[in-house]
Amino acid sequence: MIAHTKQTQAAMTPDTALQSLIDGNKRFVTNTQVSRDLRQQVADTSTGQFPFATVLHCIDSRVSAELVFDQGIGDLFSIRIAGNFVNTDILGSMEFATKLAGTKVVVILGHTACGAVKGACDHATLGNLTGMLDKIAPAVTAVTEPTDASMRTSGNIDFVNQVAIKNVHLAIDNLRAMSPVLSEMEASGQIKVVGAMYDIKTGEVSLL
Repeated sequence: MIAHTKQTQAAMTPDTALQSLIDGNKRFVTNTQVSRDLRQQVADTSTGQFPFATVLHCIDSRVSAELVFDQGIGDLFSIRIAGNFVNTDILGSMEFATKLAGTKVVVILGHTACGAVKGACDHATLGNLTGMLDKIAPAVTAVTEPTDASMRTSGNIDFVNQVAIKNVHLAIDNLRAMSPVLSEMEASGQIKVVGAMYDIKTGEVSLL
């Protein structure tokens, strides 16, 4: 498969861009990934890049957007931070990726058994990690069940995963509230903004 060009990027819509990611994940799960000449894609993208999607996801070593969506060099803008939350720097990157570089879909991708979410559930403290986990704390508070404090820790994986899902939803809310550029592009149909969860046991991505 060849790298995207300006023409192929322009031909994609937000819906077809999202479908391309969905199809890629199906290939990943079934181990039927597309054959790519990555060295050729390096050459093809050496004078320009035309990605069709922007994915914000965790730094977790098991969750690489290019792999789980079966995409090649030049296909995705990949933004990674523990806990996949948004801040002004990340939003600026997304604004560049969409408004200036032409991507058609923005995906906020959480995942099961997220270590950053576990840390937030346990109110962990460690250097700069403390302030980072504070960004995820609102998702912990927003998940109201269970009420028993002993069940609201990293030891309860169901609670952890519910917090991870809520964290994705809150990231999308913050994106829309903090970035007029992205919210206007979404409202006008230029881009699609979606949340998703990656299951580290199955490799499947589910849209939220």
